[in-house]
Amino acid sequence: MEIAKQRIYWWNKWMTGTLLVLLLIATPIFTILIKLTDPPGGSWTHLKDTLLVGYFKNTLILLAGVAVSTFLLGVSTAWAVTNYRFPGRRYFEWILILPLGFPGYIMAYTYTGMLDYSGPLQAFLRNKLGFQVVGSIVDIMNLPGAIFILSITLFPYVYLLSRASFLRQSRTLQEAASLLGRNSWQTFLRVALPMARPAIVGGIALASMEVLNDYGTVKYFGVSTFTTGIFRSWFSMGDVTTAIYLAAILMLLVFVILFLEGWQRGNRRFSSNHSVSKPLVSVVLPTGKRWLLTFFCSTVFFLSFFAPFMQIIHWVWLTYQKSMDADFFYLVLRSFGLAAGAGLLVAVIAVILLYSLRLSPLPWLKNVTRIGTLGYAIPGAVIAVGIMVPVLGLDHWLRENLLSDRLGLVISGTISALIFAYIVRFMAVGYHPIDAGFQKIGIHVNEAGRLLGKNSWKTLWRIDMPLIKASVLSGILLVFVDVLKELPLTLILRPFNYQTLATKAFDMATNEMIAESANASLIIILTGIVPIVFLNRMIRKANV
Repeated sequence: MEIAKQRIYWWNKWMTGTLLVLLLIATPIFTILIKLTDPPGGSWTHLKDTLLVGYFKNTLILLAGVAVSTFLLGVSTAWAVTNYRFPGRRYFEWILILPLGFPGYIMAYTYTGMLDYSGPLQAFLRNKLGFQVVGSIVDIMNLPGAIFILSITLFPYVYLLSRASFLRQSRTLQEAASLLGRNSWQTFLRVALPMARPAIVGGIALASMEVLNDYGTVKYFGVSTFTTGIFRSWFSMGDVTTAIYLAAILMLLVFVILFLEGWQRGNRRFSSNHSVSKPLVSVVLPTGKRWLLTFFCSTVFFLSFFAPFMQIIHWVWLTYQKSMDADFFYLVLRSFGLAAGAGLLVAVIAVILLYSLRLSPLPWLKNVTRIGTLGYAIPGAVIAVGIMVPVLGLDHWLRENLLSDRLGLVISGTISALIFAYIVRFMAVGYHPIDAGFQKIGIHVNEAGRLLGKNSWKTLWRIDMPLIKASVLSGILLVFVDVLKELPLTLILRPFNYQTLATKAFDMATNEMIAESANASLIIILTGIVPIVFLNRMIRKANV
């Protein structure tokens, strides 16, 4: 019996599969680190002397601007809907999450179309008020405009985590602050805000990583960042080494953000020690202040979702007859099939990794398994470069040793390379919901299955999988939505002349066919709203 137990917990086929999977997922990181030893390409010196400072400056300004804006928008709206009663509060609780379903690049060209000469605002000023405006009313195609677009798209990250933290805080602490003579504003600043600091910083960190991953917004607005630099080096200059160097700097920025997020938390406690906590009770404000909060939340929702969404609907109404043909529906099916396939593979790999941990709960294996979830923190352009280089090398080796030169490239430029990149990028998205499902059922289920004579495969298939079915479906759905929205990774690794909904919308918008691009954009947005609705229900159930 002791020998069997050692065989289960020390080494088994699950651990072998886990380590092989982790090596594949870590391929982009290893590639970037190894290729850094190569001498710089011909364009690196020119780029370092002329463009690198601009990349740093624009990227850091973009990060700082979005961090401050998402903090102000996310924390203020979260505190308002959590702590006060005002008209529309029940609806604002969930509709303020909807901007997460709006990809930044779609928001960018939607606002550009809304503010140009033929947009609804200028048309209203000309036709109804008689004003004649030359050019755009507000020029947003610049760095401040990119900060605005990304802020109204990403502030729900801070809103969600801050709201969840505020809901968990005990009313006892706020009552103690009130007894000490603190008003509501002082209580917020000195009690509620410090206790919510880890959640707030976590939300800002998520928003910052999305900023570093963004390509569509900064490209469309003409803002040079590290992401656009990678594309320029790879496609325009044809210099792989320079693209690798830029990808390494961008990856370093991500790790700095992750380090700072963990460092600010440290070992400090941000929760109450009371075993019994009183739930927060919403404060009833005077009528004027109640309507002021309604106006504030309405303005945020109008700018971040309602106005651009209605503009998308208007464009679809104008163009759907000539845009929604057989090719468009084939594009939708292709995009959905690609996203569903990637989601299913991520779920399968996540189950393998997590089940290996259950059979071999060794500390070092748990730490190593976390490598599989690093991809979501790494920008898509970095992952694409880190995958394309070894895939091209493998293709050349196959042609020289096993296959004929007439076959061309076998792996690179195919769907398989693209799906592999999706798995690396979005493993964490599917991993965490499935991990939560395994945690709920506990380890005793597996032990009971083995006592009944079932091997690990049968225990997983007949006992564990039915119990975690909802978690697996949640993971697949989340990956499905993220793959559907992904742009930079798809642009680099897609096969020649291969389109998804995201690339189709972006290509048409950059070719000044903004209205026609709305049809693909609308499907992406509506699909992105689905997990948001489920997410809000989970938050409400967890705090009932």
